[in-house]
Amino acid sequence: MDRWRRARATAPPPDRDDTVRADALGLLLTEVARGNDDAFARLYDEVSPRVYGLVLRVVRDPSQAEEVTQEVLVEVWRTATRFDPARGTASGWILTLAHRRAVDRVRTAQAATDRERRASVPEAPAYDVVADEVAGRLEHQQVRRCLAGLTDLQREAITLAYYGGRTYREVAAALDLALPTVKTRMRDGLIRLRDCLGVGA
Repeated sequence: MDRWRRARATAPPPDRDDTVRADALGLLLTEVARGNDDAFARLYDEVSPRVYGLVLRVVRDPSQAEEVTQEVLVEVWRTATRFDPARGTASGWILTLAHRRAVDRVRTAQAATDRERRASVPEAPAYDVVADEVAGRLEHQQVRRCLAGLTDLQREAITLAYYGGRTYREVAAALDLALPTVKTRMRDGLIRLRDCLGVGA
């Protein structure tokens, strides 16, 4: 605390340069690390507007920015002993904490939104009208007979997609083939199946 008072007593007027200001913040943070409540109050007043401004630019929501700013300043209070002046300024250290916390909040919110969207809108199955009609209208034995009439590649691709529940991209990866090749072979195979099974186009 004496160190901080000496720094304040010798500090230039309000138009002091950024270097002196950064040194004062470093001294304040050192005092905060020692558990000095007054130093934390001064530090809070000094950096909270900048922390809030940075967080708001990231999260883009004023109420969330306020919450994150409070979380950051509590983290500064709790972890002030980790600040190392040899590795940078106090302001840089605090704003780095703020940026990380803000990015975490955005990622958490996005993940929650994605989960809700997946839960409310089930993913459409990878099938088309022909496959749906084949599965719904024809008996198993007849389907097997018609599948036997396909080329090996057509049969394997269709089996992976419609019985294995895989997407075109997953079928291409499983067969180690280009995606357009798989789509073409499956389309040709489904046309042959439709003709064999007598399913209307």
